[in-house]
Amino acid sequence: MNSPTARTSEPELVVLPDPDAVAAEAAERIADMLRESVEARGRADWATTGGSAPVGIYRLLAVPPLRDRVPWQAVHLWWGDDRFVPRDHPQSNVMPADAVLLALSARAGLSGSGEDHDDVRTGRGAGAPIPVANIHPFPIAAAIGAGHDPAWAASGYETELRASEIAVEGGWPVFDVVLIGIGPDGHLLSVFPGSPALDEASAWALPIPAPTHVEPHVARVTLNPRVLEVARRVLVVAHGEGKAEILGAVLGPDRDPRRWPAQLARRRGASWLVDRAAAGRLPGPSAAEAAGW
Repeated sequence: MNSPTARTSEPELVVLPDPDAVAAEAAERIADMLRESVEARGRADWATTGGSAPVGIYRLLAVPPLRDRVPWQAVHLWWGDDRFVPRDHPQSNVMPADAVLLALSARAGLSGSGEDHDDVRTGRGAGAPIPVANIHPFPIAAAIGAGHDPAWAASGYETELRASEIAVEGGWPVFDVVLIGIGPDGHLLSVFPGSPALDEASAWALPIPAPTHVEPHVARVTLNPRVLEVARRVLVVAHGEGKAEILGAVLGPDRDPRRWPAQLARRRGASWLVDRAAAGRLPGPSAAEAAGW
């Protein structure tokens, strides 16, 4: 299970020793993917995730040697989903990126131009120097401040995506890298089991009511899961014994994306990086063959 499956419809599955190894492998891959995208197309569009999954990855990308490998000036940072809370709220998916990847507390006022007169000297060595104009959180802060709802924020995000001149294929925005985790119920992004978002055929971003079955019980905004169909690279990370049961189900023989939306990332061209604890309930040899591994 440590190499791409022979059946091309399945993703690459890599089992690593521990969470640190998962973070290191993911960070290396993201750095290379971003660099290659900039070299090939002049820009890179990365949709990242929230929660605990990306923090270790961010730490590695924010410092040399990986930080120096990426042409950050041409990187656009997006989010796959977020909770309808202020940007500095502990439940915000943006806050870990602000604090760790971007190190905004050290980079306050950084223009991203690289010129001495534009940068705060004390912050020039901190974090990934993505230009402020290229950092694209959902407009949740603006929505909350003006008394608007998640639907307003979702509509605003689609408008921002279209204005950014991101590539479009089949009517959907094309991200060079989509980083996602897996929820305990098998959700990805903020697309929960049985969600109407699974049927949305046109909107690029969607409002999601507060879930009652998983925490936190707050409303969300999410990209349409169909963006995964056209993404150039999809990277799924999972670690810890707490993810073993759901990972075994999502990668098992039964296919039901309505029950387990994370199966939408079970596709050719995706890579699943998991640690041994999370892999504890993956199918054995006979079951794996039945599942297509």
